Amino acid sequence: MSATSILGIPVEYTSLREATAQILAWSSERESRYVCLANTHMLVEAHDDSAFRTVLEHSDLTCPDGMPVAWLQRLGGSPTVSRVRGPDLMFEVVTASAREGIPIGLYGGRPDTLAALIDRLEHVAPRLNIAYAHAPPFRTLSESEDAGVTEAITSSGARILFVGLGCPKQERWMAAHRDRVPAVMLGVGAAFDFHAGVVAQAPRWMQRTGLEWAHRLASDPRRLWRRYARTNPRFVALAIRDLLFK
Repeated sequence: MSATSILGIPVEYTSLREATAQILAWSSERESRYVCLANTHMLVEAHDDSAFRTVLEHSDLTCPDGMPVAWLQRLGGSPTVSRVRGPDLMFEVVTASAREGIPIGLYGGRPDTLAALIDRLEHVAPRLNIAYAHAPPFRTLSESEDAGVTEAITSSGARILFVGLGCPKQERWMAAHRDRVPAVMLGVGAAFDFHAGVVAQAPRWMQRTGLEWAHRLASDPRRLWRRYARTNPRFVALAIRDLLFK
């Protein structure tokens, strides 16, 4: 797949269908890969943190999650590119995995959220094989704890692992576990909360018009207002700079 540079990070020109097909192909070969879903927050974090930038540069696939990211790709020469939204990609991969008999794993979220997520996924995809599910503590795991998690995922036989630890933690975790976890790892962030029914998703018109962030901010202002106040204006300024001085 070809890519365009957004704030210095390569983001692939892809679609929901193409990304799903690529993930399934990797999983069939039992390859250790990781997939990132780039939104404005992630790209600003990468701009400010060189170590995190390296994590994104070495991902096997970085998709345009945020609508502003897709808009910039269109301006960069691909007028028909579409966003690959994390919750949508998770749903497509889950249903395809159920259809093709591919075991999956879930790593992240709170225990109650994870339980609700499992119930929901088993309802929408009755043939789904959830081989592994774990909600880790929010603290950093010790080396022995991390080794235990890695062994449990490997022993489960999961070939696709959805990682819902939030950005940038989940991307760092996936990068650290490439070649240790024999599965395709997808950093899907809030998709666990959305599919579990814990957090309501924005209406489709807000998703299409780039206003999904406003819906999320209204739903959880105490946690998100600092993030959006810092990253949204900076993303706009950095994107304008890149467009003017390319």
